[in-house]
Amino acid sequence: MKKTISKKLTRSVIPRLSMDNFHSVGKTVPRNDVFEKVTGIAKYIDDYKFGDMLYGATVRSAIPHGNIKSFNSDRALKIDGVAAVYTHKDIPGKNEVPFILNDYPLLASDRVLFHGQPIAIVVAKTPEIAKFAAKKVEVTYQELPAVTSVHESLKKDAVKIFSSDNIFRKYDIVRGDAEKAFKNADVVVEGTYTTNYQVHSYLEPQGMIADPTPEGGVVIYGSMQCPFYIHDAIVHILGIPQNKVRVVQTTTGGGFGGKEDVPSIVAGHAALAAYLSKKPVKIIYSREEDFQSMSKRHPGYIEMKYAADKKGKIIACQVRYILDAGAFSTLSPIVLWRGAVHLAGPYNIPNVKIEALAVATNKVPCGAFRGFGQPQTTFANESLMDELAVKLDMSPLELRRLNMMNVGSRTATGQKITRSCGLEKVVRQVVKKSDWDKIYLPPEKRDGTIRTGIGIAASFYGVGLGAGGKHLDRAGSYVQIQKDGTVLIAIGNTELGQGVFTVISQIAAETLGAPYKFVRVMKPDTTRVPDSGPTVASRSTLMSGNAVKNAAGIIRLRIDKMVLKMLGVKSGVVKSDGKNYFLSANPKKKINYQDVVKKCYGERINLTSSGWYTGEDVTFSQENGQGNAYYAYSYSATAAIVQVNTETGEVEVKKLVSGHDIGKAINPQLCEGQIEGGVIQGLGWALTENLVLKNGIILNPSFAGYLIPTSSDIPEIIPIIVEERYGDGPYGAKGLGEPPMITPAAAISNAIYNATGWRTNELPATPEVLLKGTRNRHGSREHGTDTEL
Repeated sequence: MKKTISKKLTRSVIPRLSMDNFHSVGKTVPRNDVFEKVTGIAKYIDDYKFGDMLYGATVRSAIPHGNIKSFNSDRALKIDGVAAVYTHKDIPGKNEVPFILNDYPLLASDRVLFHGQPIAIVVAKTPEIAKFAAKKVEVTYQELPAVTSVHESLKKDAVKIFSSDNIFRKYDIVRGDAEKAFKNADVVVEGTYTTNYQVHSYLEPQGMIADPTPEGGVVIYGSMQCPFYIHDAIVHILGIPQNKVRVVQTTTGGGFGGKEDVPSIVAGHAALAAYLSKKPVKIIYSREEDFQSMSKRHPGYIEMKYAADKKGKIIACQVRYILDAGAFSTLSPIVLWRGAVHLAGPYNIPNVKIEALAVATNKVPCGAFRGFGQPQTTFANESLMDELAVKLDMSPLELRRLNMMNVGSRTATGQKITRSCGLEKVVRQVVKKSDWDKIYLPPEKRDGTIRTGIGIAASFYGVGLGAGGKHLDRAGSYVQIQKDGTVLIAIGNTELGQGVFTVISQIAAETLGAPYKFVRVMKPDTTRVPDSGPTVASRSTLMSGNAVKNAAGIIRLRIDKMVLKMLGVKSGVVKSDGKNYFLSANPKKKINYQDVVKKCYGERINLTSSGWYTGEDVTFSQENGQGNAYYAYSYSATAAIVQVNTETGEVEVKKLVSGHDIGKAINPQLCEGQIEGGVIQGLGWALTENLVLKNGIILNPSFAGYLIPTSSDIPEIIPIIVEERYGDGPYGAKGLGEPPMITPAAAISNAIYNATGWRTNELPATPEVLLKGTRNRHGSREHGTDTEL
């Protein structure tokens, strides 16, 4: 990627809804964790120290597939400072990390399925001794053939990694009669698309500390997204009661999905070592170890067809979608499901046939990553939309407008969109802010060595866990007003840098009528609130926001009764400006918030409450893939403007305009930050982030060889917020965390085509990819792939 000088981040927010009259919600207030982070006093997991603490290091498989013939830890145990070496034989509970299929062993017993799979844990007095000793553990193998391609894995005679067919999960989504529609179509286009891995690239690698308790339990501290996942895992592995396990999130340096599922492995190793040694054990991964063993974005392989009438109305979509899940399933079944139900894109298509497969290979397991299977499918469907536009001799923008969803539309699963659909508004704003009408030209009208192009991509995103995880779709909260008026809040969702503690504080302040600066959200702790599900799927604002609003609303009813009493009236509507309470009928007569709190305490009024929220029910059927998959959707579109050097294949992204209908923006500045961050992450996946594997082994496990965008690569970014209110969200909010990552890569690829006429069907679109092969009659290029698919 060509380096450029720093550029301006332009902010554009559609005006607030006229009905809003809030004192905290909808305001750009300072993040409540900003001081500790910018001053460096925030404590990350590696900053924690316990007395007499030991350190763990992992012995890992040196081959991608084989049987373990022998294991000898004698040399390691003779090293001064080594306390123990633990294997699968030492596990008191089950040798399983409980994800979905429970196929991932905490420590390999007789067979290894990927390079880097954990085999043993070495525990020593220092991290240096532990790592040195781990290298002295001797493991011999009977090496077996490694399956490194999903196509090879699906063959009947393939080496079996999982079950009898190497398929972790399969979904079929069928609506209408796609086969008949294709036979009657005026126009048919098809394409095959491949995408590579993406590494989460969080600033802080994986890390955990396990501290044994006197009663035979354990406390886990660590960098994580989902404390309750880890809680379940430790109970499963150690075989102890749930009330003997406590999990506390420490300040976490980024997650993006990478701290969702696989931290249960790291915590399991630390917990096992602490439980057996009776001492605290810390495990901190190096960057290389994190690269080699932790989950990634799934490589994707998509065969896709669209059928349309001659006016451009899409009448059918057919897809075969394969995810390379790696050696163990982790969260692949759910990643696959989300990608599948969104595969037809945000368009009205009456006939759909989708086959989706998560396939096992002898490579590092893949799992949760921002976008959760949708960036791969969006790259395919939005690229093919542009191909259809070419065949119809239409503008790609015109084609999308003709087919895009609105209220009354139905998704590929047959779900009718009944409310809160702002896609048309999003596209209109993105087109305006990107100067589409001034820049767009068909590629055949462009010439020169350096060519400018513009591309667009759209998507919709089911907020929350939906039918794929509805048993987890709940959230709890605890709210307490202290005697001085300050507020303590406990929630089960975690702060990862996205600003959820700030948003929750704003929701609580608004509901209670308290000053925002009085509110403090405590670090998540599994002993403070009930299991609130994972911090994923853009669900924290909606789920924890509603749970906090529920608890705070109960307290507010008690406060309002006291306000009426203090004002000497029997009834009236109590309002707040965030400092004082007053009656809507007499706003000039005010009572200070802290005075009301003091009066409540004096009269023994309870100013604490727990809260609870469960998502709406969904009706999706696994049998035919039809029904309501989610209860709310966010809508997005991105326009990309690029310059391409047609001699070198270098691409410079000049501008990205990213628009999102998210319901109410609780904190506009945080929303803009989410958009900017997601867009940059999408930029890297599109152009530079190229993980290279050979025979199942990662060859570039560091940022020296795996290139993420730097500050000088960032183009002008224009975030756009559209507020199409969602009535069941806290103050009308939906969700935003994941959508900004979903459309940028497809928009950039379409912009490259618009600049050059080169159609790349694989990501990342490196200069080598763009320049290799021969052009077809539309100027596109036929590609192989460097990914082991």
